[in-house]
Amino acid sequence: MSDLFIAAGGGGDPVGTAITAATVGRVLTGTPLGETTIATYAWERLEVDPTPGPLGAVHFAGLAHHAGMPVIAPTTRPIPPAGSTLPALAADLPARLALLDPWQGLPALAEQIRCLADGRDHVRIVDVGGDILAHGDEDTLCSPLVDALVLAACRLAGVPATVYVAGPGADGEIPQADVLDRLDGDALTPLAQDVAAVRAALSWHPSEASALFAAAVDGVRGPIRTVNHLIPLTDASARIHSATLDDALAHNTVAAHLLGVLPPTLEAAADLSAKLTQIHELDRERVAAAEPSAPARAALPWTEPAAWEAIRDAAQGAPHVTLRFAALALGLTWRQIPSLRALLGAKGPVLAVA
Repeated sequence: MSDLFIAAGGGGDPVGTAITAATVGRVLTGTPLGETTIATYAWERLEVDPTPGPLGAVHFAGLAHHAGMPVIAPTTRPIPPAGSTLPALAADLPARLALLDPWQGLPALAEQIRCLADGRDHVRIVDVGGDILAHGDEDTLCSPLVDALVLAACRLAGVPATVYVAGPGADGEIPQADVLDRLDGDALTPLAQDVAAVRAALSWHPSEASALFAAAVDGVRGPIRTVNHLIPLTDASARIHSATLDDALAHNTVAAHLLGVLPPTLEAAADLSAKLTQIHELDRERVAAAEPSAPARAALPWTEPAAWEAIRDAAQGAPHVTLRFAALALGLTWRQIPSLRALLGAKGPVLAVA
């Protein structure tokens, strides 16, 4: 029976979850990453998926199935106009990627997790950064709903679970010191071999939180310029902390309220989350999706010296930047990250610019 990990934050969390699963397998369970299932939302930033909100099974063609659940295969394709990085991740990550669909509400999400967990004695929930421990009133909080839904669904499903926070503070949503204050117990320290399994994905994926976590494991320290934040990487950024499901629920105000209401749709859950946090993740994406986007460039119109100069200027003195930040600073799209890496000779998940 393979281990089940849940990438609680959607977006690029499957990448950080794979690093976590490799570490947990090496240190605690002896289960290789290739025998692991990672359940994840298909909820990605609008530059990847221009349709607001997460994608469900109806938004994909060519899904496989496992334990009655849809599984993303390398040959799976999002149905236009939707977009997704998950099929490419399915090709580059050794783990199986199962699709979570929150549109039908909390009880249905709990049933999905119950099906995936059938026969397993434990589920491992992974959040890169730590907003899964959000109280809901943090000034820098951005996406409280997705993690809260996973916590509440696991409790409703009745599955024993441990919560892992990988790279505390790496997502910029809660300051690292605050995340660490909400965690007790020992931490796991990933090794380079644990990151090695996701190198191919890190070479092109626009995730910044997972990239920062991987960079910290690689030994990068100091401030990193991301698209929205300046995030300090410390020794703690390279670690994985754990918490019980009860402890995480005690911190997560939105999850506790979701369990009191059991919203029957994602829309209802988003409305409740917005009342508590003043952040409506569906409405925010609908507004952003309605705004005109810049046309994509077909080529990389930069020379190496000019690109470095422009990126350094945009970094404003930060010694490192994410590849996504560098691409946007040059007016490029995330799809051009591999070309940018080749132009600049980049080796790791972030660029050293100073």
